[in-house]
Amino acid sequence: MSRPIFEVIAVSAADAVVAQAAGADRLELATDMAADGLTPSRELFAEIRAAVDIPLRVMLRLADGFLAGDLDRLCAVAEGLRAEGAQEFVLGFLRPDGTADLDALRTVLAAVPGVSWTFHRALDRAADRAAVRAQLTGLPGLDTFLTAGSPFGVDDGLDTLLAEAGTAQDDGPRLLVGGGLRTDHLPVLLSAGVDAFHVGSAVRRGGWDSPVDAAVVRRWRELLDAPATVG
Repeated sequence: MSRPIFEVIAVSAADAVVAQAAGADRLELATDMAADGLTPSRELFAEIRAAVDIPLRVMLRLADGFLAGDLDRLCAVAEGLRAEGAQEFVLGFLRPDGTADLDALRTVLAAVPGVSWTFHRALDRAADRAAVRAQLTGLPGLDTFLTAGSPFGVDDGLDTLLAEAGTAQDDGPRLLVGGGLRTDHLPVLLSAGVDAFHVGSAVRRGGWDSPVDAAVVRRWRELLDAPATVG
């Protein structure tokens, strides 16, 4: 297996610089983590883009929850970020019945054609995750599912993640595991073929009120690159 992708959430340029220097391959940019991550400003994106040179995936979400909300406003925000240089995004909308809101997804994607994107942990709140994955087949640019396997985190969703990793297709979207992910989960996930990992508060010693910690990021990177050493 090739070197696993290690994605870190950055809420500031300082976070981004530390995460890149310590071994992150990609950043998810978001603000207001008390609401599970909302869209950063165009100005913040520009500041972070100028500070690092690894790929950036920008959250497109204006309010807590998984309803699409004000699509006109969201499309305008997405277009502004795209004009600033954003090429990759993170989004995911559900209808009240727990199915994918394909109309909303297509509307936003039409505003930023040609981008690559992650369908985020809305998947973990779906009424039927297999059905939602099938609904999303063929949407342009979709290359990643961010999931913990359960709305309650990786501890609860581990069996689901292992089953999905075992049936993943080489040409399908990558499984990016995150949401309550800990280093002790890594051996079994790596052994199952999972090759992409996502962390946020796990690389901050004091939760979201503290910055990304370089030593912690480096430790994750070491464990991902040498999984046989995980205790």
